[in-house]
Amino acid sequence: MTDDLQRPPLHDRHSALGAKFAAFGGWQMPLEYADGGVVAEHTAVREAVGVFDVSHLGKATVRGSGAAEFVNACLTNDLGRIGPGKAQYTMCCDDAAGGVVDDLIAYLHADDHVFLIPNAANTAEVCRRLAEAAPDGVTVANEHTDHAVLAVQGPGSTELLAALKLPTEHEYMSFTEASYEGRSLIVCRTGYTGEHGYELVVPATDAAVVWDGLLRAGADLGARPCGLGARDTLRTEMGYPLHGQDLSMEITPVQARAGWAVGWKKPAFWGREQLLAEKEAGPRRTLRGLEAAERGIPRAHMDVYAGDTRIGEVTSGTFSPTKRVGIALTLIDTAAQLAEGDEVEVDIRGRRSRMRVVKPPFVTPHVR
Repeated sequence: MTDDLQRPPLHDRHSALGAKFAAFGGWQMPLEYADGGVVAEHTAVREAVGVFDVSHLGKATVRGSGAAEFVNACLTNDLGRIGPGKAQYTMCCDDAAGGVVDDLIAYLHADDHVFLIPNAANTAEVCRRLAEAAPDGVTVANEHTDHAVLAVQGPGSTELLAALKLPTEHEYMSFTEASYEGRSLIVCRTGYTGEHGYELVVPATDAAVVWDGLLRAGADLGARPCGLGARDTLRTEMGYPLHGQDLSMEITPVQARAGWAVGWKKPAFWGREQLLAEKEAGPRRTLRGLEAAERGIPRAHMDVYAGDTRIGEVTSGTFSPTKRVGIALTLIDTAAQLAEGDEVEVDIRGRRSRMRVVKPPFVTPHVR
C-alpha cells in the first residue's frame, strides 16, 4: 500500500475493526473485515443490513442561475424528467467519441443547485470538463474530501435508520435533509446493491459520530460493516456496471445497454451525435450476462468463445454468494447473435468452462 493513497475520515475505525485494505480509485479503502469476510458481508446485505463507508466516491456541486439546465446539456440523462429532491443516474460522455468519462448520480436540489457523486478516480476530470464548459454565473466546486458517504443497505436498513430517528419514507431515487445528534446530513434513497437502502452524505468531520451510531443501533439487527469486496459481488449480481470495466472511454452507453440512462430526445448532451449514430447503426458489441453451467469463476479480461471462435471478453466476473455459481458481465460481438439460454465457453486459466447467456440481474432486486 503506497503512502500517496488518500484515506477516508473513518480510516481509524476500519483499522480497529480489523479491515483488510485495498487501493481503489486513489484511495485506501476497506476491502473486507476480519469478522466474516466478503461472503458474510454480502449475506448480511441480502438478509439483514450492511453498512459501507464509500467516502472515496466523488462529490461536486454545480451552482448558479441555470445550473440544472447547464448540467442537463452536458450529461446523458434528462434532468427535466425529475424535480427537486430527486436523484438520477446519468453519464458524462466524451463529446468527440461518445465513450463514458464516468457514470454518476445527480441530485437535483433546485434549478440553481445540482449535487453530483461521480466515481473516485474520475471526479477531477468530470469537474474539469464541467468547469471548462460552464457559462458565466455557474460554478463547479470539487468537494471530494468535504463529505463522507455511508451506505446502509439491506432489508433491515429502514429499521436501522429509524432507530437513529432519520427519515425513511421518501421514495426510491429521492433525498431529504436531516440531522443526527445535531449533525446535518442528507439521506438518499439510493444504493449499489439491489437491496432496499439508503446513502447518507455527511460532513467529513461528522462521519465518525454517524458511523458509530449506525453500528451501535445495528448490533441487534444483524448489521455488519461491509467493505468494497461485498459491494462488488452485490453490484455484479444486479448487473450494475463498474466504470473502468463495464463502462469506459472505449465502452459506450449503447454497447453497455445503458441507453435507458440517455435522454435521446434532448437537443444536447456530450456525445449525442456519436451515440445516436451508433444506436441507429447498431453497436458492434453489447454487454451480456453469463451464468456458469459448471464449476469455474470468470474474471475480468477472460476470453469468451462460441466453438473455436473468440466472440468476446469478460468485463466483470465473480462468484455469486447468493446463487453459489460463477457469474459475469461480458462484451459480446453482436455478430454472434446469441440468445438467452445459449451456451458459450469462457477460458478460465487455460480451461474452457461452459456458461449460459442470461439477462441480468442474476438475482431478484429489492430496490424499491
